[in-house]
This record gives sequence, structure tokens and C-alpha cells, in this order.
Amino acid sequence: MTATTSNHTAVLQAQDRAHVFHPSTHMRQHAAGEMPNRIIRGGKGIHIEDTEGKRTLDAFAGLYCVNVGYGRTEIADAIHEQASQLAYYHTYVGHGNEPVIKLSERIIAKAPAGMSRVYYGMSGSDANETQIKLVWYYNNVLGRPEKKKIISRWRGYHGSGIMTGSLTGLELFHNAFDLPRAPILHTLAPHYYWGGEAGESEAEFSKRCAAELEKMILAEGPETVAAFIGEPVLGTGGIVPPPEGYWDEIQKVLARHDVLLIADEVVTAFGRTGAYFGSDKYGISPDLITIAKGVTSAYLPLSGVIVGDKVWRVLEQGSDKLGPIGHGWTYSAHPVCAAAANANLDIVDGENLTGNAAEVGAYLQSRLHETFDDHPMVGQVRGVGLLAALEFVADRGAKRRFDPNLKVGPQVSAACLAGGMIARAMPQGDILGFAPPLIITKAEVDQVVEITAKAVDQVADQLAGQLA
Repeated sequence: MTATTSNHTAVLQAQDRAHVFHPSTHMRQHAAGEMPNRIIRGGKGIHIEDTEGKRTLDAFAGLYCVNVGYGRTEIADAIHEQASQLAYYHTYVGHGNEPVIKLSERIIAKAPAGMSRVYYGMSGSDANETQIKLVWYYNNVLGRPEKKKIISRWRGYHGSGIMTGSLTGLELFHNAFDLPRAPILHTLAPHYYWGGEAGESEAEFSKRCAAELEKMILAEGPETVAAFIGEPVLGTGGIVPPPEGYWDEIQKVLARHDVLLIADEVVTAFGRTGAYFGSDKYGISPDLITIAKGVTSAYLPLSGVIVGDKVWRVLEQGSDKLGPIGHGWTYSAHPVCAAAANANLDIVDGENLTGNAAEVGAYLQSRLHETFDDHPMVGQVRGVGLLAALEFVADRGAKRRFDPNLKVGPQVSAACLAGGMIARAMPQGDILGFAPPLIITKAEVDQVVEITAKAVDQVADQLAGQLA
């Protein structure tokens, strides 16, 4: 690194601390320069590079989203071509554009059975805001004004707006924001490791989760409960695949009480679990699906609400009764974002990245299990496809957590970064998460596991010294 490069980085860091409000950041520490302030300038494949020339393996694909990897000129070229032809026009009152028409057709063709239309936004948060409004609109059109409550799960993540932050079941996104707000409710997290009772099998735990959900619906009154929202695999809540039989049991309850099912596939759609949609992986038949992240691999912001036939028919009735639907974003179905999505999905399909996620994902799961199943600091290794997590505990036998003040998860994440790799410290637990780009190879998985093993052992040795 030259002096000129160092000076340029220092100037950018000072400007950043002075003017940028960063999400999920300790604000005072950042402003005071008491925490790392890294300026990213580029990326290639599964690596990113900062302004000081440091290259890092990104084992979390940004925020689960850069599925096709960094530096894909095919997408950049598609963005340039579309922006040169039509950078923007709105899609209100029936206006369309070719990229979004083609994108919608291909999404519906690959989506779970019974899907009908796609409504577009810019982020998973605004897509789930749309979901809430559609659920309420749907029941108003059907003459059921009291059927408005939406049940989410503790540890679920569905956004960080006012209502979507309420759907989210994580304390970090509620604290000091006066959330959650009615009419949002939360039921048991499907986290068997912490939620299962002594002697209870996964299948029995799933039945108990469903029984608790039904108990809540009956207590609230089925005539007041409109929808249930869940990620096929819990994401930010700890990367937790569902226990055996979970989605089958949950769907039976929803069917009995005429409760719509929203599958939040922001993380799982477009191949990450080894299936194109997580709903297909787990036998979920949703009424509505939320997508974002992997639809463009984050090359441009785009989200979507996939509306099933059952809901769409009622929405059409609503227009006949009430006129044009009173919902829309300025950037809905943005043509440049849609062009990026089409180019991205061309790569996902053309390179069979869903198949790679299944094959290399199985290898990742196997390598993590063989490396960490017997590690004294690792309570559980879990995952599916190219989603995985390690949960750290102070005592494996007693399933005793570490003192939160030790920040064991962030310590391991920091040690991984020092070793040249990004893995994410997850909230509400000492958890290290992995969600690498879907282009990752088995050789690169070996690198991920090797760096992680060194980081875990390093932190374990430090803790042993502190607690001796």
C-alpha cells in the first residue's frame, strides 16, 4: 500500500465518519473512530477488496445476496444497455416495460404451483409492507374487517420498517423503536436446539409448535387472524432449518382456520437451499411469497411480492368494487433493476447455481460437521444448502450459554476477518453464520472451514485463559 493510497483511504474514512449514517452500527463509536471503518472498492468472484488493497473471502455474500459473485460484467452490461435505452418510466395505470414483463414470466414459471402475478419494490422490507397491506385489503374485500392480525415467529426476520420491524421477532430491531405494533403477534421460534424439551423428538417439537400456534389463533379468535408469515429457513434469527415435519404441521393449522400463508423467501429464493425456492424444498404451499436479495444478486435493489391465484382473484374483485388499488411505489418494476435481474437469473440458470448450492452446500455441511461436531465450544452445527451456522456454548453437556458480555460470536467473527474471511456474527446468540455466493467451489469451502477452525480455536484459547 502506497502513501497516496493510505492518505486517500484516511480522507474517505474521515468523510464517512462525518457524514454517513450507517445501518446496524454503533453510532458514537463509528463517529469517534473507535471501530473499524473499511472502505470497499471492488470485488471478484467470492472476494471483495478495500481501498487499502486488502482482499477478503466473503463467506456471507454481502448480506446473503451476492449469489452470482462479484464482478459479473454480464449484469453490468445489461444495466448499461437498459439505462441507455430506457432508464425509467413508471408502471402505474398499466404502463409496462419489456424487462419486467420477461422477468415476471420467468419468476412465475419457476415459482411454486398456484402463483399468478408479481408486484415489485426495492427491498425485502417494502415487499413485506406490501404483503401486510394486501392481506388487509383482501379481507376487507371479502367483508371481514376484523380478520387483520398477522402471526410471525420469534427469531424471524421480515424487515426493519414500522410494521415489518414488528413482524421481525428479534429484540435488536424492537428496542427503543416502540415495536412491535398491533395487530402483529409472535409465536414459538422453530429452534429445536433451544426450544425442544427433554426427551422430545424434532417431530414432537414441530407438533408442539403447531399446537401453540393453534392455541393462539383460537384465543385471539380465528375470525380476527388473517395471515401467518415465516421464512422457510430462519435467517438472521440464527440460520435455523425447520425441525422435522414443521411446515406440514403448521400448514394444517392454517388451513383449518382460513389463515393465509406468506413465505418470506428473501434469503432462500433463487437457489440458496439447493432448491430454486425454499418453499419447494420444504413442501410449503404459500398464498403469497416475498422475494428480494437473490433476484438481482444485489447488483441493483429489487424486491417482489408473488401473489397466488387465490389472493389475486380477490384483488381483482376489489378493483371492481373500489376502483384502482391505492398502493404503489415510484420505483415499482424499475426497468433497469429488472434488466439486472434478468441478467442475474440468466447466470443462475445457465450455470446451474441451484445445483451447485445443493452439491457444494452438502460438502460445506459435511466439512463443518466433521470439523466442529466434537468441538467443546460448539453446541450445534446446522444448515441446508449454502446456509450454515455454528452456535457456541460455554458447556455442551448442560447447553449453557456464554455470558453475553463476552461477545463470543463477534469475537469469532473478528478472528475470521483477521484470517482473511467474512462470516457473520448473528444477533440474539453466540452464532457464526455462513451464506457464501452460490458460485463457491469445494476448494473454497475448504478455505472457509480452515479459517473458521483457526478462529474458533483462537477464541477458545483466549476464553480459557480469561476464565482460568
